[in-house]
Amino acid sequence: MNQIQRRHSLPVRIGDIVVGGDAPVRVQSMTNTDTADIDSTVAQVAELARAGSELVRLTVNNESAAAAVPRIRDALAAQGVEVPLIGDFHFNGHRLLSDYPACAEALAKYRINPGNVGRGEKKDSQFATMVEIACRYDRPVRIGVNWGSLDPELVARMMDANAKSAAPKPAEAMMIEAMVESALGSARRAEELGLPRDHIILSCKMSGVQDLIRVYRALAPRSDHALHLGLTEAGMGSKGIVASTAALAVLLQEGIGDTIRVSLTPEPGESRSREIIVAQEILQTMGLRPFVPMVAACPGCGRTTSTVFQELARDIQAYLREQMPNWRERYPGVEQMQVAVMGCVVNGPGESKHANIGISLPGTGEQPSAPVFIDGEKAVTLKGADIAAQFKRMVDDYVIGHYGRDA
Repeated sequence: MNQIQRRHSLPVRIGDIVVGGDAPVRVQSMTNTDTADIDSTVAQVAELARAGSELVRLTVNNESAAAAVPRIRDALAAQGVEVPLIGDFHFNGHRLLSDYPACAEALAKYRINPGNVGRGEKKDSQFATMVEIACRYDRPVRIGVNWGSLDPELVARMMDANAKSAAPKPAEAMMIEAMVESALGSARRAEELGLPRDHIILSCKMSGVQDLIRVYRALAPRSDHALHLGLTEAGMGSKGIVASTAALAVLLQEGIGDTIRVSLTPEPGESRSREIIVAQEILQTMGLRPFVPMVAACPGCGRTTSTVFQELARDIQAYLREQMPNWRERYPGVEQMQVAVMGCVVNGPGESKHANIGISLPGTGEQPSAPVFIDGEKAVTLKGADIAAQFKRMVDDYVIGHYGRDA
């Protein structure tokens, strides 16, 4: 993996997971079930955890949700799912954490939005209540600023001061500054209330790619708090994936970011775990962290009118990801394996030699044979109608032989 120089940040312990410091960039997600629906929420958290989410956030928006949290934790523990749960609070978190101490204890971290923790005189006291409860239970807090719910009093005050200055800044620049000040000011207040500095994570989420890059570039040099990255309201499908990747990749390349979430709107009927896969692929393709064996496959051209290599690449990639929950423990290091599924002789043999195991399938008009390369050397030439099945068996054999504990 590449060694990008990461920005220094304080390590924050969340359950058994460390965010920041020397820890790898962590992947997290959020449920979209009604938290009060315990069975559905447990099922989705377990699914997200199996997909590789290291932290899972739950909406805690009312009394039913708060009462359900400890039961969700216990049900997950009974299944052997120990992923830390994060409580996402808006508007009434001070009351829910106070009235439901079992919820406060069951959560591994609290998310506070300083833009809607309270208005006027209530803001300071309600923020203080949440921080004091975090101190009581020794829980870290993410102070999560979001441009869609930025504190209007802070914005009005800063905009007014800017208008009166001799050289007023553009409104866009003031929006960035207001986001950063909301995060840093809230962090200072939390520390004054007794929350240790290494119990604070900051985020400043925007929905525009360039805005997100600008706000984190402004925030990162002014704090050593661990930073959570995410493009909020990224959108659906390819738009959400591309926008999130464009924003996060720039910041991660600059060493900014200790934990990420890809906030995709799921397609109807689509698994929520899609956002985990995208987040992992961003980190892995950047060389920051391995999660699952990667498959290199050519895009296809007029030489590859058969769909055999496309189907095999798809099937192998899906198979590798499906096996990872079992392989992680049994075959340490397998996540770094490289597989190539190529469609013709142009780049097929060369690309296959660069992989741990690779196959060059016959293109249009080529001999119906497929050389397989293992660690750069030609191992065998597969022939017949079941080339795909033969190659899958060879992949299994490679994993067992090279990553088994006795290998």
